Amino acid sequence: MTNPTGSPALAGRRAQAARNDAVILDAARAVFLDDAKAPIAAVAERAGVGISALYRRYAGKEDLLRRLCHDGLRRYVAEAEAALAEPDAWSAFANFLARLVDADVHSLTVRLAGTFTPTEEMGRDAVRAGELTEALVRRAHADGRLRPDVGVHDIPLLLEGCAAIRVPDPERTGQLRRRQLALLLAGLVATAPPLPGPPPVAGEFGRWSRRE
Repeated sequence: MTNPTGSPALAGRRAQAARNDAVILDAARAVFLDDAKAPIAAVAERAGVGISALYRRYAGKEDLLRRLCHDGLRRYVAEAEAALAEPDAWSAFANFLARLVDADVHSLTVRLAGTFTPTEEMGRDAVRAGELTEALVRRAHADGRLRPDVGVHDIPLLLEGCAAIRVPDPERTGQLRRRQLALLLAGLVATAPPLPGPPPVAGEFGRWSRRE
């Protein structure tokens, strides 16, 4: 029975809006993975919505790019927090990386880096992501399983390397990424030979700096 205040209908509209937003974000991810310079109209076309419906949700392309990358950053933070709650340090570390690879969190990092101005909230979440990653690495070092010359800034490079693997078949892409991750993890154990050169340092890649 419909509430006289109209709240069920409102709830229905909100649910539909959430579904439409998910469709737009999925379309945007696919479009910008193919071509970071694609116009926002290509997103509307792929999503099957009018351009006006897209602009009701996002002020422009930069706003949409920010949302995509911030969603990925939030997912990273959530997975890292979950990993720190696991009792076994090495398993938590390895499972954390596997979940991020499976979720394809880093595919847009290099593709979209420098194409938008990050918000202060993104900056705070990025700092939080770094702190959590450092905690995971520190735990794995203390456990004795992670090689001592691996630094916290090696982890994003490892994830981006897995995300760079992409073939037309999504299932095969997932298999190849997991295979690559397994190879990389084998090289991260404490008994592996020393790594060449110093580890990456904070800010060396300038991921979120806007390119002018």
